[in-house]
Amino acid sequence: MEQHLSWLEGTARRELIGCRATARDGTILFTPDGEAHYSALWTRDFGYMVENAFELLDATEMRAAIEYLLRGQRADGCIPDRVQVDGLPVYSAGPVDNPLGDPTADNSQFMVSLVYDYVRHTEDHAFACRWLDALRQALEFTPRDANGLVYIPPERPHSPYGFTDTIAKTGALLFSSLLYWKACNELASLCTWCGADPAPDVRRASQIERALDCLWDDDTGAYRAATRDCCQIDVWGSAFAVYSGFAQAERRARLLRFLRDRYADYVYRGQVRHLLGDETWERTLIPVPPGTYQNGAYWATASGWVLAALAEIDTPLAAQMLDDLVADFQTHGIFECVNAGYEKLDHYVASIVNPLGALRRILNKQ
Repeated sequence: MEQHLSWLEGTARRELIGCRATARDGTILFTPDGEAHYSALWTRDFGYMVENAFELLDATEMRAAIEYLLRGQRADGCIPDRVQVDGLPVYSAGPVDNPLGDPTADNSQFMVSLVYDYVRHTEDHAFACRWLDALRQALEFTPRDANGLVYIPPERPHSPYGFTDTIAKTGALLFSSLLYWKACNELASLCTWCGADPAPDVRRASQIERALDCLWDDDTGAYRAATRDCCQIDVWGSAFAVYSGFAQAERRARLLRFLRDRYADYVYRGQVRHLLGDETWERTLIPVPPGTYQNGAYWATASGWVLAALAEIDTPLAAQMLDDLVADFQTHGIFECVNAGYEKLDHYVASIVNPLGALRRILNKQ
């Protein structure tokens, strides 16, 4: 696997240069694709860049971009989904004039992770302390049920996790809750660095650890995406439960076996679909044709999580997956998502930085 590291790093660096855009106030923004088609800074896409390619970014520009997002926080704690180059914060997925319902249920979590990853690398604890209350308010804003899981009511569907922002998952949510668990642990670390009490955030994380059993499917050995609409086996969420460190002991072992044994049902050209086989989501917020975009296409955004899991249980399969992914990038390009006869948005940054971050993690463990 090591032979692919330098190519991934060099390519990620080029895409990160290409995705730069200058806001009206002079702040450098990092758009989701390496040709800056988007005129905005997305919270989650930037979060993946900082998490997985910190060394390829300038820390001063990174800090300014994080603050650009935080200045868009609403009085009720809501974090922007994105902030445009003209400074307009946009809180929900979809067009500004036709949003997909309420704010996406992951913006707060990615904002906490952005600050955490920046501070973890730079030790800029003053920055953490400045924004600590805003981050706690952001997590308070995120809708949750009585068990602490991120929740969307069936009668008021809206975007859940942003890489499924057209999908109407309702009830208690797997992926957004995993992100919330991760953000609680990260906020606890930020509190410790700032001399604040981390106990409330630790308790919230522990509550999620107990409550997520409601989404476990014991027959399959994997997690379901939601408790109501789209109560389907979630490949991305199951892989992320391993990658994030949430799943431990026997639950982790079951997930590893699931990802290995069902590999052919969710991987194509080294990229990963959200669901198994040719399954599509039960409910969407807008029409999404089967086999396209978030309703059956394959994404490299999740490839790194699967790659890291397979490296624990089946090293040859992991190596083959990485070989296939890099060969596809080199032959066809780095797209947002692909399928047979279908490709969407070339030069997509998360598609390159997420596998890069995972490969570094794998190699560091060897």
